[in-house]
Amino acid sequence: MPESLSADLVALRDRIRTFVEADLRPLEVGLEEEGPVPEEIRRRVRERSKELGLFGMTQPVEFGGTEAGPLAMTVARETLAAGNTPLSRFVFGPDPGLLRRLEGDLRTRYREPVLAGEKTWSFAFTEPSGPGAPAKPTWAVRDGDHLVVTGRKSFVTGGATADFYATLVNVDESAEGPAGTAMLLIDRALSGVKVDRAFRSMEGGGHVEISFDAVRVPMTNLLGKIGEGMPRAMGNIGEERLGSAASACGIALWTVEYVTKHITGGHRAGGRLGDREGVRLRYADLRIETYAARATLYRTARLAESGVDVMNEGAAAKVFCTEVASRVVDGALQLVGGQALIQGHPLESLYRRVRSMRLAAGASDILRLGVARGIIEFDAGTV
Repeated sequence: MPESLSADLVALRDRIRTFVEADLRPLEVGLEEEGPVPEEIRRRVRERSKELGLFGMTQPVEFGGTEAGPLAMTVARETLAAGNTPLSRFVFGPDPGLLRRLEGDLRTRYREPVLAGEKTWSFAFTEPSGPGAPAKPTWAVRDGDHLVVTGRKSFVTGGATADFYATLVNVDESAEGPAGTAMLLIDRALSGVKVDRAFRSMEGGGHVEISFDAVRVPMTNLLGKIGEGMPRAMGNIGEERLGSAASACGIALWTVEYVTKHITGGHRAGGRLGDREGVRLRYADLRIETYAARATLYRTARLAESGVDVMNEGAAAKVFCTEVASRVVDGALQLVGGQALIQGHPLESLYRRVRSMRLAAGASDILRLGVARGIIEFDAGTV
């Protein structure tokens, strides 16, 4: 449970809470909602984050980071989300993610520049859907010491400014080897790589759709071997799902506290909204669901911390916590009333954000099918 944290994790949580209120709140003043953040403010956030030992939590030890484990990152991400600050995305250093295990030339050309902040990358995983979508997922054919990649990827977050893309491709069978999935690092500057469309989703995130037209990529840019692509991709997504669940619980915590102040303060009709039985019933549900979501989150984080493969548990936590956060924000909006619908109100922006979280890193129903498959076909997990 969240209440059974070690002294070090309690200290981390308290340090982040103080950081949000003492350092980030003053920097938020004057910022436009979902607008660009000046580089000077980003720099000040980074510098203070480094002083507090937060910046390096997502970075490898050999690069000067602390490479915090799943439980510490859960505490940190939940606490930051509970602060509801637009500056939270600048607190941690670049996360190597899929690049974590790179060695040799790939490590020099890709991982080290990313960790130094000299290059950025995006995860190109999602295939386009709907009318006009390609019938065949992004594929590659062997051609000597190269793979020739053709296809499209959509919802590539941050892809408009990325220097390269970690791309899941399906390698066709040939005389040189069997078919299989592969993770391939594709430089944006290569001939045949094109950003077809840039768009923003409802929570304000920036994404692009990319096409690959017979792009020649050296075989040396493979992450691992052909056939290992999907497991590598899912390993990265597993971390993302636990992080999404932590952020969702933090949003629920902030929302519950906001509603508490609202219903216990004075009301124009006299008395307090919290004195009304109907309001109390709705309010109690917000707290009950938040309590259950946090129990799910921290149990999953502890399993991950112990080294257990939490593919099923991570999916379950992501589904449950993001859907709870969505219901909590929706319930809060109903209790606060029409003012919460106005653009610029914190609940309005959270409403859009939590709705998108039920699709990002795996849509809820797709993950439900995955949980069922994990049990029925593989007898895996504890869910």
